[in-house]
Formats: sequence, C-alpha cells, structure tokens
Amino acid sequence: MSDFTSGFWSPYVAGLTIVGILGCLLLLWVTSRKKVPASADNTTGHVWDEDLTEMNNPLPLWWVWMFIFTVVFSLLYLVAFPGLGSYEGKLNWSTRAEYEQEMATAKKELEPLYSQFTAKKVEELSGDLTAMAIGERLFMNNCAQCHGSDARGGKGFPNLTDGDWLHGGSPEKIAESITKGRKGNMPPMGAAVGGADDVKNVANYVLSLSNAPHDSVRAQLGKSKFTACAACHGADGKGNTMMGAPNLTDDTWLHGYGEQAIIAMINNGKVNEMPAQEGKLTAAQIHVLAAYVWGLSHKGPAAKP
Repeated sequence: MSDFTSGFWSPYVAGLTIVGILGCLLLLWVTSRKKVPASADNTTGHVWDEDLTEMNNPLPLWWVWMFIFTVVFSLLYLVAFPGLGSYEGKLNWSTRAEYEQEMATAKKELEPLYSQFTAKKVEELSGDLTAMAIGERLFMNNCAQCHGSDARGGKGFPNLTDGDWLHGGSPEKIAESITKGRKGNMPPMGAAVGGADDVKNVANYVLSLSNAPHDSVRAQLGKSKFTACAACHGADGKGNTMMGAPNLTDDTWLHGYGEQAIIAMINNGKVNEMPAQEGKLTAAQIHVLAAYVWGLSHKGPAAKP
C-alpha cells in the first residue's frame, strides 16, 4: 500500500478493514442471541423444494470457535504483516523484499553456470551453442516484449537483426544499452523549421536522402531548412550514434515511413525509452545477452559448446 498518492486512502482502507472484521464478530454475536421460534417438531416453518425443512438447531460449537479463531488470527496477522493501509507490520515483510531475496538466491545459484562465459569475448561467445541457448531465454524473458520474439522489432522498436544501430552496434555499446538503458528524445522542430510549407519541404528533402519517392522541387527548397535538423542528424543526414540520432540516408524508418509520418515527427517530436536491465540482470547475464543480440546481426557458423 506504499503507492498511495493521498494520505486519505491509507486510514480509509485500514478503517474499512477493521470495521469489516468487527462486523463479522457483531454478526456472530447477534445471531447467537436471536432465538427463532420453533414448532413442536423443532422446525422453523421454512420449507424448500416441497420437502426440505429447516431445523431450528444451533450452530455446532466447533464451527463457532473456528469462526472466532479466524477473526482473532486475522487481527494478529494485520499486526504482523501489511494490510492496514500503509502500515508495514511489525515483521517489516514486503513483497519487494521477498522478491529481492529470491532473486539474490537465484543469482547466487546461477553464478557457477555463467562463470564459464565471463572470460570469453562477445564475438567468441556468440558462437557457443550453450551460451546462445541461455542468451535466447534471457532475450525472450526480458527483451521480446518490445523487440519481438524474432528480434525484428516493430514500429517504435528497433530491429536487432539488421546493421542499423541508433547508439552503435559494437559489443561494448550493446552491453551498455542493455545495462543502462536508453532515452531517445527528438524535440518538436516545426517552429524551428518554419511554417507548414517549410515542414513539408524538409520532409521531402529527408525522403530524398534515401532516394525514396519525393517531390524534387520541395526537396530542393527544404535543403536549406534542414540546417535546423543537422545539429543532431549531421549535415549529410547520416545521424550521430553518440546522440542516438537516426541515419536518414538509409531505408530504415523506426517510427513510420512516408511524407506524412516525417511531417508528424518534425511537428510533434518523439520520446522513447529502453529500460535499464542492470537492476534485473547480473553482469554475467548481460554479457551473455549482449553476445546473443550481437550475434543476431552477425550470423556465422556456431561453434560446438
């Protein structure tokens, strides 16, 4: 309950919980004192399905005491463990601490398995069948949600099987991207470029850089306005891996292709983020995963494990 955004909700939840438990006790007390008039044959007079008659028998004592024990246990549980709003409990137990402990135990148990790979370079490791089988599982569990099970990505998610890399495709850069994550930010550039007509001209100039279908007249007019974009993409439009600025001269379009898509990008900008994995994976796991990702775009004969 530590994610409450208002101080109101914690006492509200705690109060509702306590009232619910006390309500159960009150219900038991009221029903135990209420006497239902019964006839001479000890029935209440209620009959269902023609011949099912309700008897006027008290609850079994074992059931009553089990009910009371359950209520008392719930109160003790709420004292020891979280459950009353933001109250953390006397034992200071939390799902996060439990998760972190389990992860630490798992990493310790897996350490001998990964130790055989840490001394090998990424290029060498990418040919190890055993390491790549492990790398594939790491990829499926941590990367496939965005990049796809085949690593070919999709709109807004880079294809990892080609040679196009926003931040560099060397083993070191791949490991750095996995470890620290990446934050891409293209600010809206419409105002810097000029009016709507200027934006359209620049869009056509960008299309001309990769020999894509474009309006040559507009492209020529947009060339001078491209200087607003050259600070990141370079005067030649080939991008800048230090900044994560895409190469505009190839045929890779991460966020959509065509005049309208480029116009929308210039006017609206784009913010993308790849989450860092250093808190989830060990250095050895990242090393194996980097080798797997590097190998996706550097296909070659795999060595025997």
